[in-house]
Amino acid sequence: MINFNKTNSLVPVIIQDSRTLQVLMLGYMNEEAFEKTKREGVVTFFSRSKGRLWTKGEESGNFLTVKSIDIDCDQDTILIKAVPENIVCHTGSFSCFGEKDSKGFLYELEDTVSKRIDEKREGSYTYSLYQKGINKMAQKVGEEAVELVIEAKDQNDELFKNEAADLMYHFLILLKAKGFTLEDIEEILKNRS
Repeated sequence: MINFNKTNSLVPVIIQDSRTLQVLMLGYMNEEAFEKTKREGVVTFFSRSKGRLWTKGEESGNFLTVKSIDIDCDQDTILIKAVPENIVCHTGSFSCFGEKDSKGFLYELEDTVSKRIDEKREGSYTYSLYQKGINKMAQKVGEEAVELVIEAKDQNDELFKNEAADLMYHFLILLKAKGFTLEDIEEILKNRS
């Protein structure tokens, strides 16, 4: 448990994107902000400049939805993995430490796929494939896998990369339909390593 007495009632809080692990910002919490964050599932800080609790996004709508909370070994720093609603920094950057890290794009794509399905977006290829059912989605993944294998045997790198992208995209739709995420698959790969 966090030791607020050790740090004169305020502890630093590192916010990390739960999908890409990019560091988004640093803030401070007192015990009241910490309890509110745990209770509501939205990051609330103690603003040193305002002298009060401040929920990130209360004015901008760019909330940080909590996915996990960890406390360091000294019990005086908090790490929160969260899903940002939009940009995080008041300057307009995605992160207070610079622009969005492009290596996390698969997680962005996964989020887009999920939103198209959840919002039942008409005219969306993603949603129309999802509506056709699990058999059609699985069939499409199989087709894309076969096309990737065929291109792997040839010497056209562009076609190979495009087929690999098609396979990844359709795999994300199938994952969503089965109720799993990239993080679930990563966890299995981590355990295997």
